[in-house]
Amino acid sequence: MFVKTIGTFALATSIIVFASGAALAQKKYDTGASDAEIKVGNLMPYSGPGSAYGVIGQVEAAYFKMINDKGGINGRKINFVSYDDAYSPPKAVEQTRKLVESDEVLLMFDPLGTANNTAIQKYLNSKKVPQLFVAAGATKFNDPKNFPWTTGWQPSYQSEARAYAKYILKEKPNAKVAVFYQNDDLGKDYLKGLKDKLGAQIVAEESYETSEPTIDGHIVKLKATGADTLVDISSPKFAAQAIKKIAEVDWKPLHILSNVSASVGSVIKPAGFENAQGIISATYLKDPADPQWDNDPGMKEFQGFLSKYYPEGNKRDILLITGYALAETLAQTLKQCGDDLTRENVMKQAASLKDWRTEALLPGIYVNTSPTDFAPISQLRLMRFSGEKWELFGDVINGDTAD
Repeated sequence: MFVKTIGTFALATSIIVFASGAALAQKKYDTGASDAEIKVGNLMPYSGPGSAYGVIGQVEAAYFKMINDKGGINGRKINFVSYDDAYSPPKAVEQTRKLVESDEVLLMFDPLGTANNTAIQKYLNSKKVPQLFVAAGATKFNDPKNFPWTTGWQPSYQSEARAYAKYILKEKPNAKVAVFYQNDDLGKDYLKGLKDKLGAQIVAEESYETSEPTIDGHIVKLKATGADTLVDISSPKFAAQAIKKIAEVDWKPLHILSNVSASVGSVIKPAGFENAQGIISATYLKDPADPQWDNDPGMKEFQGFLSKYYPEGNKRDILLITGYALAETLAQTLKQCGDDLTRENVMKQAASLKDWRTEALLPGIYVNTSPTDFAPISQLRLMRFSGEKWELFGDVINGDTAD
């Protein structure tokens, strides 16, 4: 009788342990996820004034096709649903509602543009839909207390601007600085970072609207101020116009160009290599146009990916490697989710990236997030344009301490 009792107890215990294990291994899903797929929503300006950025979405689509060809993430295929918002905030709101309410995506990934992300941020947070790795560096996208469903990705605009200001103060301590900026949250965020450090040395501020066909008049006006330093905070179409016009009017300021327009393929080449010599910018990614990375294993892997999955892409365009790095960051986050594909766990994993890196990042730069810091990348390096490529100089700068 005693032996039988022990046996019965052991059997009951094993059933409890087995049941507990089964419970722990139970799959959890929210809208947009299943055993078969993970539905990811995205917005890109495939048309309109920001259309140069559209290649980012195309590369991301190609990356997820590659992932799916390899069996998906934890056995699930990525269903990447990407719509054109034409770089228009009202259109972004319309398309986001469609993705959430009609397409029923699990999350929004890499919607592009400061104004557009601002327009959809409150809606997505009210719906508790992750707004992951937005393609915009405004500080408002790292605010876990007020917007716990939104994360940035790139270094913040204010940190980047403070790094430029620090460089100006070192190289030209008596500089007269003109600022040319896009009249939206993107431009104003950079402007604040510059003002924090340069103050009265900013002698002129000139803004433009993305609806303007040309910004030539603004450049002429800024030259007339007598400024010897220009900080150019414009998106690709207008940055190319600015570089050309500066050369046409024979203005020779120290020209600092924001990272958002540092693409050789989309900005510098159309503007003319001869017109871009000596321009200063900052980056955190390896530049496909820079031969120093030709034999780099990470760059070889990226170029092999392009050859197979996006052969029509311009292999010199840094926007392509940007999309690749973003897609890889999302893939890592979803891998960490395992079989718990709830929106809450997606955010938990997005806030739990520890010293992780895609090989698209410059050496020494890592992705780190925490429940109180939703900014994955906070480091960058300065670079100068020479010949037909950017040349890095100086050490890795931590944007959090750039001031």
